Amino acid sequence: MTAATTTAPMPAFGYCERLSAAFWAEPLNAVSNGAFIVAAILGFVLWRRTGGRDLAAVLMIGLVFAIGIGSFLFHTMPARWTLLADVVPIQLFAFSCLGLALRRFLGLSPATSLVGMALFVAVAFGLSAALGPLLPAGMRGSAGYAAFVLGLFGVALALRLRGMAPAARRLLTLAGFVFAVSLTLRSLDSVACGSVPFGLHWAWHLLNAVVLALLLRALIAHGPGQTRGNPQSGAR
Repeated sequence: MTAATTTAPMPAFGYCERLSAAFWAEPLNAVSNGAFIVAAILGFVLWRRTGGRDLAAVLMIGLVFAIGIGSFLFHTMPARWTLLADVVPIQLFAFSCLGLALRRFLGLSPATSLVGMALFVAVAFGLSAALGPLLPAGMRGSAGYAAFVLGLFGVALALRLRGMAPAARRLLTLAGFVFAVSLTLRSLDSVACGSVPFGLHWAWHLLNAVVLALLLRALIAHGPGQTRGNPQSGAR
């Protein structure tokens, strides 16, 4: 893949790897979505081991599974409806995860957690609107995810300051670093078209699957029935 053949298709198809409208025009971007399915399966196994009674956690696991399916559809059949199938589960997971984190890790009331989640939604869309116009066209899609990096590190910092849930804090911190690297690679996909075969978007999928697996582990370990003294919860 040379610079001469990669610069033109980007505006039309959106990703380095896609050079035509064919179903398998993005093989790595498509197949790498299997990592989300693996993350969902691992989360489900952990959910069963911890009692299998945490409804919120199993819904989050379902969203991770839906992320893998929706993203696969979009990277094989790019269209408006597949874009929604890709984006909606991601947004639902991200915002719901923040609300659950406030409730389970910081011990906030359900009402306060909902308010915190609503504020985070507003910040996420506001930050996306502010950053998007400042970025090159190929990077603007990454602006909407910047708030999630801040959210992961923000909750981890709050836990550290309050001396709460050290295991969850470590998982959130690790997830924050992995997601920061992942978002960087996503942002560089259009820049790398002339030098990296197939681009970098597939790495975004693989690393994000790691992030989601870490978040599922943290949420499940702090779910109903996981007592403060349970070593799986990591709370003290």
